[in-house]
Amino acid sequence: MLEVHSTQEDTATTLTQGGQQFIPWRLVELRVLPDYRLFQKFADGTEGFVEMRELIFSDHAGVFVSLRDPEVFSQVSIDPDFGSVSWANGLDIAPDASHEDIQRYGVQVLR
Repeated sequence: MLEVHSTQEDTATTLTQGGQQFIPWRLVELRVLPDYRLFQKFADGTEGFVEMRELIFSDHAGVFVSLRDPEVFSQVSIDPDFGSVSWANGLDIAPDASHEDIQRYGVQVLR
């Protein structure tokens, strides 16, 4: 049975399952796809895509400009501490926002 808990330090809802913390937006699967896309599957079973091409090639890409190199983009992994998308160069994207968009639309388009 899942129980809902909230704390004053963190306003996000946390679920417990069998006495252990269960965070729905933690990634359990991540795959690199063509055209600067990622497939993500979350702990709660939500799955979908993140489209990053528009952001990476925009005039306001900032630090994400480094991901234009397909070799660098492909060096993505799941951060073991946070369960989020992370690149070897230290870049990451927020898993809670990805989870919310994917749950709602099936895709997150970063611009």
